[in-house]
This record gives sequence, structure tokens and C-alpha cells, in this order.
Amino acid sequence: MANYRQALIDKMECNVEQSEVLSGKIKTAYLTSGQGFPVILLHGGGAGAVTWYPSIGGISKKFRVIAPDIVGYGESDKPNADYDRPYFTSWLKDFLIAMDIKKAHIVGLSQGGAIALGFAIENPDLVEKLVLVNSGALGAQPTFKPFLAMLWMNVFPSIISNRFTSRYLLSNTEHRDLNHIYYSVEVLKKLGGKNAFSQGRGAAVSVISEELLRQIKNSTLIIWGEDDNFFSIEHGVSASQVIPNAKLLRIKDAGHLSLIDQPEVFNKALIKFLNA
Repeated sequence: MANYRQALIDKMECNVEQSEVLSGKIKTAYLTSGQGFPVILLHGGGAGAVTWYPSIGGISKKFRVIAPDIVGYGESDKPNADYDRPYFTSWLKDFLIAMDIKKAHIVGLSQGGAIALGFAIENPDLVEKLVLVNSGALGAQPTFKPFLAMLWMNVFPSIISNRFTSRYLLSNTEHRDLNHIYYSVEVLKKLGGKNAFSQGRGAAVSVISEELLRQIKNSTLIIWGEDDNFFSIEHGVSASQVIPNAKLLRIKDAGHLSLIDQPEVFNKALIKFLNA
């Protein structure tokens, strides 16, 4: 497993430090690189922080990047827990406290976007800018075939099931590094690796009401791959009209993992927004 993870870290082409910290009682592994204002990268519901392998190198040239393995994923603890949005947001607050971070840009992908949303609503003073990437909790639900693929991958993790799921995650499956597939499978096979999926049952991405979305005053960028088969871009469009200081970036020829399908476009837009 370590070899797959390290191979993805090597692709970042920057000096990456691997560390652990106690977030409350949760051992949380994280990657960090660069200096400056902190940017927290929250991955989606699979693998871990190394999902950000196409982006950490570029972002770390301008900022201090901190990418945790969210509780239940990667090398972090995988306890028996609710794995709903309050559980994840509580963990994130404990993580920032443990890291002595008073305020940060928060960037969330898919389920990580749902966590970022919940955290920004509950802790607005801890968030500078908010970035939502093909985000959950905005009303979208995977259609039948993507849902079955996700179920197959999480219940019977294998190289075959994970590669099959890639066709619903990406516009072009060849864009995904094979080490990410191998690592995703190995994480699910670890003790407790299926807990976030089986015990959470999608609660983390349950819909956040428009009333709560309107409370978000942070400058917000919503990034969405136009070919997303998991969460339709229509929900990103709607959210950009509800969140007061939000704008939408549509990325062509990109699916649910838009940062992997179109890394140059994605990184350029993200860094420009955070720098503005």
C-alpha cells in the first residue's frame, strides 16, 4: 500500500511532508507542502489525501497546502461512527485546532465539498474562501448505474470494480493514475476501510437547505466538470445562484474528478481565485 501512496506523492513534484496528529481522539494522517496562508484540501469518499496528486504541487507554490486523510479514509483512523456531516465537521474542527490553524481556505471535492459546506455554515470565522468541487449536499444523487458501480466498489473492492467505476468518475479514464486505483482498493480492504460507506450510508451528502446555503457569506468558487455522471452540473448552477458570493466555473471534457480530467485548467482557476 505504501508504494502506491508514495508513487502518487512522487507525482506531485514538490517537497511533501507526511505527518500525523490527533484530531480529538482520531489519529489523522496528512500531507503538507509549501508556505503561506493555509489551504485545506478535503478529498471525496475514497482513497485519501493523495487524490489531490494533480494539484498539490501547483497550489503549494503559492500557499501552505494541508491535505488530511479524512477520518475513515487513507491512513487515518477508521472507527465505528455515524459518518454523517456533523461527525465529519466536528473532526475537521478538531483537526484545525490540532494544527493550530485559526483560519484557512477550505477546498472540498465531492463528499469533501459537503463537509466544507457544513463546516463553513457552522464555523464561518474559521473559513476565508470556500471552494466546492463537484460537491455533494447540493441536491444531486448518482443515477442508477453510477450508484451500482459505487456499491460494487465499496462492498467488493477490487481492481476490476474500481476501474469499472472510473468510467463514471472521469470523462477519460486514462487520465487517472493506476496507483490511485490500487491505493483506493487497498484502503477499502484495511480494517474499518468500509465503515465510512456502510455506516455513513450517504448521510454526509444529504441535502443542505437553501436557507442554510444563503447564510454562507464567504467568497465561494464552485467548480464542476460538465460531464459529471455522479452529481449533475445543474446542482452546481443552482447553488451558484443561492450562495450569496458564489461564482461557477464549468470545466469542459471533465467528469466528477475534474481535477484529474483537466488538471491544468483546474489548478489555474483555483490558484487565481485564492490569490484574488
